Amino acid sequence: MNKEYINIALADDDEDDILFFTEAFEELRIKNKVSTFKDGIELMIYLEKLEGELPDLLFLDLNMPKKSGMECLEEIKANRKFKDLIIAIYSTSSSEEDVENTFVLGANIYIKKPNNFEKLKKVLSEVVTTNWQYHTNSLNKENFLLRL
Repeated sequence: MNKEYINIALADDDEDDILFFTEAFEELRIKNKVSTFKDGIELMIYLEKLEGELPDLLFLDLNMPKKSGMECLEEIKANRKFKDLIIAIYSTSSSEEDVENTFVLGANIYIKKPNNFEKLKKVLSEVVTTNWQYHTNSLNKENFLLRL
């Protein structure tokens, strides 16, 4: 991760969820830069145009207009340029099928959007402080779904 700050990208079409997400990071007092995208097409255009450093973490909602999070995940994982991108699925869906599909496609963690602000801060803090190199070496379905 970047030494000075954590570079975070969030793709989510829900303006309230975006606001809560960015406010949670402000309250955590973790130095960060959050880039937000309202749909999958906007996200993929941004990622493709990047010349330098990729985001340290990408939070990806599954249900977005134009291009879904699942389609973005497939596209990202098919592109060698993004091989080191850490992807946290960040969705209201808790369907076993969504969890299974995103696990198989190579997401690093699945987070069901918390229903209150304090839980959101706890989840974001945990995801940001995870040692992803270690975590992904021992990744299995039991530790893929983050439960609080």
